[in-house]
Amino acid sequence: STISEAAPPNTVVALFNVRDWDSGDNGRTRGELPGEQPFSLTPLAADSYALVTSGELDREQVEEYNVTVRACDEGFPPLSASKTLLVGLLDVNDN
Repeated sequence: STISEAAPPNTVVALFNVRDWDSGDNGRTRGELPGEQPFSLTPLAADSYALVTSGELDREQVEEYNVTVRACDEGFPPLSASKTLLVGLLDVNDN
């Protein structure tokens, strides 16, 4: 995925679903973004999320981000799965 470095906060970068076929607490899931980065997760509906921008982006400082999204269930012990998305930035102020 690529986005403009001029993208305002809350620009949608990616949409995704999380599914756990277990029942009870083992089937309840939550998404999270470990680490510091200018992105956040916005819950949309049951098990659906949007990855959105949450801060200023500057291609001169960082050309691309490896954004790791982790889905965890609420069972004991909690289980999780991760997926890394490559988000490239498009430069807007170079000729």
